[in-house]
Amino acid sequence: MSEPLLQLKEVTRRFGGLVAVNQLDLKLWPGEVVGLLGPNGSGKTTAMNLISGALQAHSGSILLEGHPIHRLKSYQIARLGVARTFQLVRVLKGMTCQENVEAGLAFRPQGLHGKAAHEQALALLARVGLEGRAAVTSGNLTYIDQKRLELARALALAPKLLLLDEWLAGLNPTELQQGIELIKTMNGEGLTILLVEHVMDAVHALCTRCVVMNAGMKIADGPTQDVLADPHVIQAYLGGDDGDSLLKDV
Repeated sequence: MSEPLLQLKEVTRRFGGLVAVNQLDLKLWPGEVVGLLGPNGSGKTTAMNLISGALQAHSGSILLEGHPIHRLKSYQIARLGVARTFQLVRVLKGMTCQENVEAGLAFRPQGLHGKAAHEQALALLARVGLEGRAAVTSGNLTYIDQKRLELARALALAPKLLLLDEWLAGLNPTELQQGIELIKTMNGEGLTILLVEHVMDAVHALCTRCVVMNAGMKIADGPTQDVLADPHVIQAYLGGDDGDSLLKDV
């Protein structure tokens, strides 16, 4: 088996007396789509922040292609091939859609500028469903279209690893299917994806493997169907024994 693209070893992050991520071990192999699941407050977004460099771990190590990244700044990690979207959308609201994407293109490993950046920005906007919106100021977009723009900007970095934090949340059924197909296409082109998601239809459609966190700790890691039927996972999500609930959409 090849080397993990991403590996977390006993990673811990505290906020005062709260241990938000507690000795988390995680491996992500090239070409995988892995769901990072858990109830609200379980540490999922903190884990994403640690991987992307928005936060630094208090202990443990994070390796990308075998090289430590846990002491690097977020922009340095981005240049190594890690891009992300955020649970609360972050776009450059005073800039146009095209300018938002071109900002990402400038920071890819070999920065893209000028005409080449203009053409690539238009292509990326079309890819996420924003064709014809290049000149629209991003602050005037709907929330869903801002999420699409944020994804286009992440893809502009030409990442090896894409971190999606509830990117599919809030989509209507048609948009959800379009989003699932887009993620499948990106993965089919070789992109490795770690996604935090509560939409179980998407988890079943996309993730061959799931990692589940609760109270900062990993409580399950394995094939999606097995993990979602695990009594410990059901208890963490529901506080009960309804063994079928996580195997359906919630």
